[in-house]
Parts: sequence; C-alpha cells; structure tokens
Amino acid sequence: MEFADRLGALAAKVKNQAEAIGTEEATKNAFVMPFISTILGYDVFDPLEVVPEYTADVGTKKGEKVDYAIVRGGEVQILIECKPSLGQLKIEHASQLFRYFSVTNARLAALTNGVVWQFYTDLDAPNRMDAKPFLVLDLLDLDETLIPEIQKLSKDSFDLDSIISAAEELKYVGALKREIAGQFREPSDEWIKFFATRVYEGSYTQRVREQFTLLVAKAAKQFLTERVNDRLKTALGAGSMVSAEAPVQSEPVVVDDLDRDTEIETTLEELEGYQIVKAIACGEVKPQRITQRDAKSYFAVLLDDNNRKPIARLHFNSKQKYLGLLDENKVESRHAIDAVDDIYQHAEGIREAVRRYM
Repeated sequence: MEFADRLGALAAKVKNQAEAIGTEEATKNAFVMPFISTILGYDVFDPLEVVPEYTADVGTKKGEKVDYAIVRGGEVQILIECKPSLGQLKIEHASQLFRYFSVTNARLAALTNGVVWQFYTDLDAPNRMDAKPFLVLDLLDLDETLIPEIQKLSKDSFDLDSIISAAEELKYVGALKREIAGQFREPSDEWIKFFATRVYEGSYTQRVREQFTLLVAKAAKQFLTERVNDRLKTALGAGSMVSAEAPVQSEPVVVDDLDRDTEIETTLEELEGYQIVKAIACGEVKPQRITQRDAKSYFAVLLDDNNRKPIARLHFNSKQKYLGLLDENKVESRHAIDAVDDIYQHAEGIREAVRRYM
C-alpha cells in the first residue's frame, strides 16, 4: 500500500473512532502507535527504535517522561507527547517537550491527540523548541500538500536536513492558510474593514461595518463555491459532457424540479457530498459518467447526466441532512446523516443504484 493510501486509511479509522476514544492510553493504542508504526514505519515494540515513557532528567525535574522517543542510529530524533483524542491541543501541553528538547539530540518534536499532529523544531533559536509548530496534520481534514513532508519523517525516507530546510516555509504557509480559513469562516473586524474600504466610497461608520459584516461573509462563501465549481467543471470536462462510452439516450429527458433556478445556491457541503458519492460510484463506472445537478429541493447525482438515472440525492437544505437513495421503482428512501462523511456508510446502496443502470 502506498504511503498516501496508508495515511488515508488511518484517517478513515480516526474519523470513525475518535468520539469513542476518551482516555490518553486509549488514544495511544488506537491512533498514536498505528501512526508511528503504519505511517512512519518504526517498530513500536523495538526499544532500539521506539522508546515509550522516555525519561531524561532535566535540572531539578527528575523522573519526568515523554510518551515516546523515536531513535535512529542510537540517537533520539523525534520526541512525541500524547493527549486524549477528545481534548484540544494547547501549547501548555508541550511543557515537557520544551524541557526535553534542550537536553537531547532531537531536532523534531510532536504534540498529538491522535487526531491532530503538531510538529515542532528549533527555527527561532538553536536547541530550543519553537512555540509554534512548523507543520500541523489534521487527520479529520487531510491536506494532501503535506503528505510528502510527513513521508520525510518516515523510517525509509527520513531526511532531517530536508525537513529542517523546508520547515520555515511550511510554518508560515500553514499558519497563513489556517488564518485565511478562519477569516472565511468568521471574518474579523480588520478583515471586514480591509475589503469594505476598497469598495465603499463613504465613511466607514458602525452602520457600514454591520452591513459589510454580512456582505463580506456572503461574498467569501460565494467566491469559494464558484472556485470549487470551476475546478469540478474542469475535472469533468465542463461538468455536463457525457463520456464517449456512455450509451446515447433516445428517451426524452424528464423535466422536473431539477430545472436550474436563479435562486439555487450550491453549497460546499453539497459539492463535498457529490465528490464522496462519485468516489464510491467510480468503483462501478468511469468517473466522467457521474454528473451533478442542483435544484431548490435537493442536489442530484446522476449517471450519464440523465434525470432517469439518479444515483443519489443530497437533501442538505435543512439542519438535518439526508441522503436519498432510490429503488428500482424510483421510490426514494431518505437516510438521516449527521455529517457528510456518513455517506460512506451507504456505499453499497450507491453502488447498487449504479449497477441497476448497467
């Protein structure tokens, strides 16, 4: 299995089990040890490679332990401190890492709750761990651009010089991406003023600030939606082109509430759901045969861009989300889902819908 596939498989496990893991010890067994062994490739049962409860006396602090130390060539290279998976990681949790970093040869340290991995080095001052991570890996929201950097930490590809040389750029690019994402989710006063004063010619009063708080948030959401749509159109050949191997339809297209409407707004959640349904359906047909159409009442995923061949319907316009699956008589059954990822639980029903049209 390729490195990215192994990482994806662990991410899927984390998504399914994270809420059931309540203690630090359970987090280590379920998520941290598999990451060290399956992803990084170190033998967690070989004390020459992975030392659990690693101890190094620091000044007046005696007998304190770091959860794991990864050793290469007899020298500690990576220190790992663990916290329960349900808890949020805070810099205060890294106090032992700070102390141990200065008295070992380690140039890398990781703070993790099994879900999020924060990697640190000593960019700001030699032999002193930085206060901010240079790389943050979230297994619930995998950033594919980070996969090659994580691979450099693995046993087979370990490249400390390359990791350190790339760390500064990774640190600031990652921080900027997280800041931009935060501004898109909840614009700050500075962000709102920055854009408002560039498009509004009057005085920036309290009333204008309140007005543009809504406008900036709405514009940001529409901008992201349009960018995602553009990417999908490019990937699917303008989104509505039927594959050359798809059969030509002789029957008339049924005109129903799938007709486009100027009030329809395709959301990022709908597009994410479409990508999941498409990924599942691609086990049966070529990806270019899976298309989508949005409507006021639901978002439809179709085979061959044909209304008579619905694969699934996404009802995401209310607080409770539903996945709609249709039987051979086109009778729809709705399945309540709490998150878009829950669509994977209905993979067989989606595949069956595709096979029915084959």
